[in-house]
Amino acid sequence: MLGALFALMSAATFALNNASVRRGVLSGSVLQAMAITVPIGVPLFFIATVATGYLGALAGFSAQAMGALAIAGLLHFVWGRYWNYLALRAIGLNLAAPIQQVNLVFTLAIAVWLLGEALTPFRILGIVLILYGPTLLMREAPSAEPRRDADSTSGNPIGNTIGNADAGGPAAVARGEEAPAFVPRRAEGYLFAVLSATGYGLSPVFIRLGLHDQSLGASLAGGLIAYATATAAMALFLLWPGQLRRALAVKPEAAKWFTFSGLMVCASQMFLFMALTVAPVTVVSPINRLTVLFRLHFSRLLNPRHEVFGSKVVLATVISLAGAVSLSLSVDMVASLLPAAALPPLRWHWPQ
Repeated sequence: MLGALFALMSAATFALNNASVRRGVLSGSVLQAMAITVPIGVPLFFIATVATGYLGALAGFSAQAMGALAIAGLLHFVWGRYWNYLALRAIGLNLAAPIQQVNLVFTLAIAVWLLGEALTPFRILGIVLILYGPTLLMREAPSAEPRRDADSTSGNPIGNTIGNADAGGPAAVARGEEAPAFVPRRAEGYLFAVLSATGYGLSPVFIRLGLHDQSLGASLAGGLIAYATATAAMALFLLWPGQLRRALAVKPEAAKWFTFSGLMVCASQMFLFMALTVAPVTVVSPINRLTVLFRLHFSRLLNPRHEVFGSKVVLATVISLAGAVSLSLSVDMVASLLPAAALPPLRWHWPQ
């Protein structure tokens, strides 16, 4: 149950991070978001590791474990995050989230193949429910006229600064101006969402490989390795001519939201690393998918004029939460509540 709780907390804070980034890219660029949210993780994880007394745990990681954590950092914090931010800019948080659920397919397939984990009836039911909940949102028609963000142009996805938020953003509303319609760029946005799902889906497997047989506190040291690798990759990219200048040109409004997002995503990753230390990937990853439902609530709170909303949020939430409960159950936990004849089928697992 502890792993399921950590996974749920990771999902909530990750959703708040995404809603904050969505607000930030109304006046900032994806490059600026990456330049702030990736490096901020190093000092935060370092402080958490030192405060808990697990900095020395770094010496306990084998070369193979450190390599797996480094790959996880590149997949999640660089590859996955980059495409995720582009998807948020193109189609918004609510439309990108359901598409990104395909990352569960990558995670579960690799976990069963490489980690020797098994699917049980409870886990299969939980996975089905968690995936079915978000599909209700995709079939729901928008409840209000969509809005267009300040930026509706393409161009260099990480080098160009996105349009000024004053052009149709909160400041325009304060001046009594009507915000322009938000028209999602669906083709490119869906592509970006799928590409981000590959990184987000594969990284938990490498985290699990790197943290195998480690203590709960040592997971913070593992997160430090992953973030340090991602930050080094970002530093190399910023050395490319002109990129550092574009990153430093961030506006105060965007910098505020990107910084808050960086703090929230660090909290999310701490919960995720701890969850993967005490629970299998096939439990943590599906529960972590509940972030799609938290995203809807946070996007309504932070970006009500820059998202597409539906009316089936409550039903989708109940269905997906039921899936999370199913994932956290074992036969032993419910054996006293079921007839003896029902127990053998529930003990089935795959692979055998």
